[in-house]
Amino acid sequence: MQALGNDVFEPTVSLSRHKKEFGEFGGVNASIESSTTFTVLHAGDMPQIFEGTLNPEKGACYLYGRSFNPTVRYLGRQLAALEGTEAGYAVSSGLAAISATFLQLCNSGDHIVASSAVYGGTFALLKSFLPAKCGISTTFVNIADLEAVKAAITDKTKVVFAEAISNPTLVIADLPALADIAHARGITFVVDNTFSPMIISPAKWGADVVVHSMTKFISGASDIIAGAICGRGDFIRSLMDLHLGPIMLLGPTIDPKIASELSLRIPHLGIRMAEHSRRALAYAQRLQQEGAIVQYPGLESHEQHHIIEKLRNKDYGYGGILTLDLGSQKAAEQFMERAQNKHAFGLLAVSLGYFETLLSMSGSTTSSELTEAEQKAAGIPMGMVRMSVGLTGSLEQRLEQLMESYTAVCGHKHLPYRAAEVVRDDKGQLQRVASWDSHGSELLPYAADSVTASAAATTSRLGSADSGEEASVPARSPSSDAPATKIRRVGAKEVVYTRLAP
Repeated sequence: MQALGNDVFEPTVSLSRHKKEFGEFGGVNASIESSTTFTVLHAGDMPQIFEGTLNPEKGACYLYGRSFNPTVRYLGRQLAALEGTEAGYAVSSGLAAISATFLQLCNSGDHIVASSAVYGGTFALLKSFLPAKCGISTTFVNIADLEAVKAAITDKTKVVFAEAISNPTLVIADLPALADIAHARGITFVVDNTFSPMIISPAKWGADVVVHSMTKFISGASDIIAGAICGRGDFIRSLMDLHLGPIMLLGPTIDPKIASELSLRIPHLGIRMAEHSRRALAYAQRLQQEGAIVQYPGLESHEQHHIIEKLRNKDYGYGGILTLDLGSQKAAEQFMERAQNKHAFGLLAVSLGYFETLLSMSGSTTSSELTEAEQKAAGIPMGMVRMSVGLTGSLEQRLEQLMESYTAVCGHKHLPYRAAEVVRDDKGQLQRVASWDSHGSELLPYAADSVTASAAATTSRLGSADSGEEASVPARSPSSDAPATKIRRVGAKEVVYTRLAP
């Protein structure tokens, strides 16, 4: 597909121009066609439908739910408008979209050149499944190294594959340059645009096929699993071929009811992406000011910032994903637990594109299919937290929570105290509250202790929230300059501070 350039296509305008379909009885939303099979008026039409000489585009009826469905086709037309392609179709998951695309473009003995920094499921498909089951091999390269891409291409190469913004390392693919490399050798250029719907339009930069996991930003609610394939009309139709079409024969069928739900979310996708991006940029800039190791395409310090500035549609920002390298797995875990359990800043969960912020350590979760050496080559350190920035709460509130969590874990060389909330029972003994237990805190500045821990230590037992074990509160020597335990009153609460080992 020839690159069109940045001034030709705008996704919001394209979506507004796509032909709207109304409900059967004049409803403002398209009807849902849930039938699995379809009738014909003339018996002679049936053989032609099975031969492929008659189809809905040629005036015939639909055939069967695993083939084209009216509701799913309507969503497909929306997806094509979103991406600026001739056609599109929805399937049951993002991996279904990717695998169906590769299987249609490649045969046994063929070869793929792919980015070394991709979603773990895609990496496993390319590295393990396709070679073992289909005889299709892959060479992984640094997709930012154009000479390495050229060098990896062989006479057997059928596909060059990249993520527009890589998962989880946020490398920006130079789409026009990669398209030129692929097309010069007659190779199909496939782009996964899951991280950047609305923001980047790969087809206008030369991508032949664009795939999505619609589970993420397009859905926006972490309640649907679905995928999308966009490209030329003949390619989309070939996926449904009765004899060789991978969607038709492998059956990654999407439920029409799910397709209808997704079609209702696409019209406000641009508004959501702009807000995800606005908040992500604010978080990244504030973390960078604090000296954090943060990666975000909107920062001028990002290695491919100049590329995304060229590629992006200007109204939608730079994306809703950033990464934060805490330096170690332990520090990353402490940061995520504190952000979730103390502040409800976000949720410790995989996936992305949700309206709440999602926090995960890619190295041990969504990129765990990669070996340690492969993760190192892809630029995925074990202390890296991937943050999918949500939409809830005020920006000021969330920034305060984010920075408290970060500075509590990384803002000091040594955090001397562990803090836990306690209450006193009717005998005056301390009892642990089922609440947050910080992994490190500065001792709260206070004029005087409400009571020293030694007064109650012999009868108190406090649980450790992160270990699940109980531990006696150690008594301190009255002459100690650095007390092992102190208690502070914070409003109506009492907090016990236990000195941590240096």
